[in-house]
Amino acid sequence: MIRLGYDLAILRARLDDPLMFDSTGLFLSLITGGIGFVLMAYARKTHSWPQFVAGLLYMVYPYFVSSMTAFVGIGVAIGIALWMAVRQGW
Repeated sequence: MIRLGYDLAILRARLDDPLMFDSTGLFLSLITGGIGFVLMAYARKTHSWPQFVAGLLYMVYPYFVSSMTAFVGIGVAIGIALWMAVRQGW
């Protein structure tokens, strides 16, 4: 009985801890940060603003998003916005 109370206390502490990281979130943040870095490096060589802004957004937005649906949705939205900007000749 004491062990069950201890396990519940640990579970409650993990749910309340805002710094508890999810491995999936960390991996996705690493991928988007890498994409952002490559976009910014490409933008520096070609002097193109849309790639620079999209790269910066890809590197920064994972710090402010907590749910996976928002994470994926914002990433897709940045990609679509970049595609549209390049397609229009920016």
